[in-house]
Amino acid sequence: MIVTPLFVVFLIIVFVGVWLFLNTIDKRKWLTFLVSLILSPIVYFYMFYPMLNIFSSYHHQKYFDAEAWEEKPALRYEMANQMLKDSLLIGKNKDDIETLLGKPEWLGWDDNIKANSPDKWNYNMGFVPGAFNNMQECIELQFENNSVTSVRSYQLEKTFE
Repeated sequence: MIVTPLFVVFLIIVFVGVWLFLNTIDKRKWLTFLVSLILSPIVYFYMFYPMLNIFSSYHHQKYFDAEAWEEKPALRYEMANQMLKDSLLIGKNKDDIETLLGKPEWLGWDDNIKANSPDKWNYNMGFVPGAFNNMQECIELQFENNSVTSVRSYQLEKTFE
């Protein structure tokens, strides 16, 4: 476990909350302090931290890895920020993209030709964890002259029927 300033602040908040709760039950300060000291890590890891993970949309970020992309498509969103920030795909041709990411999962719509364009490749990135998240992360690669010119990230609302 890595001790960070945010972890310490949250642990102190949990300690104060437990201490205030126990202080309503028993007015002996030394006993309340001792029990709060023992119960705070338990309350933090079994109550506070799980609730924090449910209601926040924090997720781990990973570097792009072609094997992980292929093997775990539901976790592709973890690699999205690095791919977009570092412009890893800009300038690559269609064969390189197909080698790295596989065949496109669907083609994007082009209003100019009123059809799905073979120059707009889309990939599903999975769902970012969260209790109320029903948005599917996706990326779209735009090709011009067989070379990627832009990478766009967007979200689709997933409806369950």
